[in-house]
Order: sequence, then C-alpha cells, then structure tokens
Amino acid sequence: MQEKVTIAVDALGGDHAPSVVLDGVAEALAADESLNIVLCGPAQTVEPFAAQHARCVAQATTEFIDMAEHPANAVRKKKDSSIVVGCRLVKEGAAQGFFSAGSTGACLAAATLVMGRIKGVARPALATVVPSPLKPTVLCDVGANADCKPEYLVQFARMASVYAEKVLGADDPSVGLLNIGEEETKGSQFAQQAHELLKEKVPRFKGNAEGRDVLAGTFDVIVTDGFTGNVALKTLEGTAKVLFGQLKQILTASPTAKLGALAIKGGLSDLKNKVDADAYGGAPLLGVKGACIVGHGSSNARAVRNGILTTALVVRADVSGLIEQTTAR
Repeated sequence: MQEKVTIAVDALGGDHAPSVVLDGVAEALAADESLNIVLCGPAQTVEPFAAQHARCVAQATTEFIDMAEHPANAVRKKKDSSIVVGCRLVKEGAAQGFFSAGSTGACLAAATLVMGRIKGVARPALATVVPSPLKPTVLCDVGANADCKPEYLVQFARMASVYAEKVLGADDPSVGLLNIGEEETKGSQFAQQAHELLKEKVPRFKGNAEGRDVLAGTFDVIVTDGFTGNVALKTLEGTAKVLFGQLKQILTASPTAKLGALAIKGGLSDLKNKVDADAYGGAPLLGVKGACIVGHGSSNARAVRNGILTTALVVRADVSGLIEQTTAR
C-alpha cells in the first residue's frame, strides 16, 4: 500500500476541459488506491462527479483564469479561480500537490505567490522530461525565467538533479549546460559565466551540452535560461509532430506502403510510446513549497491521468523537501 496523498486538480485546465480532466481524474483514482483528489471548479461540474467517485471531494469555485489573461494580475484579482484555490489548498495543508493543464503563466504565478518559494530559492524553475528512445532527460528551465543570472542555473541544476533522481530514477544524475559547442570558451558571456559557476559548485557537472544532446541521453539534466529552454522544447515538439505526420502519410500512400506499415507496426508503436510526452503528464515547477505539475494545454485524458500520478509521485518522494535541504546546504 502506497502512502496516502491528496492532490488538488484544476477541473477547468486545458483546451478540452472539463471533460478530459474528469476522465483523467477517474483514471488516476482507479490506478492509485491511495490517491485522494480535491477537484476545483464550478459546482455544477465538480459536485456531481465527486458524488459518483470515491476518494474525490468537490471544491466549488466561481472564477476562471483564461489563457489570454495577464498571469500575475489574474492571480491577484481572481482569488476564487480554480488555479488559485488549488494552490491555496496546498498552502493550507488540505492537499500536498496541485495539477493543472490551464494557463502556464497563471500556474507559475499562483504557485509562487500562494504556495510560496522554498527559502533560499532565488527563482522557481519549470522543468520538463524530454522523452527519448535512449534515455529521458530533464530540461530546466523551459519558460519560467526568460532572463536569468548565471547563479540561477546552479540552483536549476541542483533542483532538476533531485527530480531526475527521485522521479526518473537516475543514479547520481549528470548535468550539462545547453550551449553552442562543447568547449568551455563557447557561447555568450552569460553561458561562459554559468559554465564557470556550474563547474565550481555542481559536482556532477560534465560540461556543455549541444542541442543534439537533448534527445541523445548524453546527460540526465540539461540546464539553460527559460527563453532558450522554451525555444528548444517547442522545436523538439514541432519536429516530432511533423516527422510522425509525414511518416504516417508515407506509410498510407499506397497499398504496398500499407503492407510495409503492417510489418513494422509494432516497432513504430513502441517508438511512439518512448517519445510520448504524455507519459509524464506535465512539467514540474521546482522551488516552490509543495508539488506543482503543469500539464500541456492540449492534454488528453491519459496526459491528465499521468500528470496527477506524477504529482503524487513527487509528493511521496518529498522532492520539495529534498530541494529545501539542498538549497540550505
């Protein structure tokens, strides 16, 4: 029996909410018998669902933060939104983690302002697991901090290393700095300064990582500023989408191609599963008090399910507490 965990879930998060969120919650509850859910959203949505599902409690909210709204302003003004209420439940101890596939900016603002930063963390960072046929890599930051100081990347490396070890099972995670070449003298002044600090303060720092290393599994953790990390992540996502789309067209273009597709169907399915970001369900915000996982706006029920289960795993592994210990040291 696993440790009992309560996760707050934003019923309104995502392009296809609330239907896929409700389906994902139901699947997560079925997959983890020690999981409890506090479902945050309009009463007419969350109360009937909670009444029909054991271990789910409804938390009615009256406001909603739209994707187009200014994140910080919306969080300050809409105190009864599903995102703010979910984070407040974590702060008050009614839940240990929060999952949403809603506005990333609003989730970052609410988690930072409501749940609060871990003492000593200069900037919470958004990490993501980049799936690969070889080995998954934690990329951090991918959007929370567009402008960074070199010393921030030292904290990103330490926090992401805890996540890689406790959630992905990486043994003594290796760290790389995303740069334009392997040599120490490569890159901007910012990159060179960050390299020097990482070399001095992160024992498992192995040097610069180039863009080709992100999918190659060369490093367990790759750190960068949020602007560069987000561009790299979106480039990978776009590339994968185009390649799989083109491959599908090629394999269905003629009767002969379709026969060939049948012959390699199992291998293609296995490859798709290995590079499927939905397997992890979302990106953790590292450096806040409690677990906060932000799902993709286009999340389906499977992604929501896995995002909730990952949030529970982060709680059980005490990632936040370990980051606090690491920061204190």
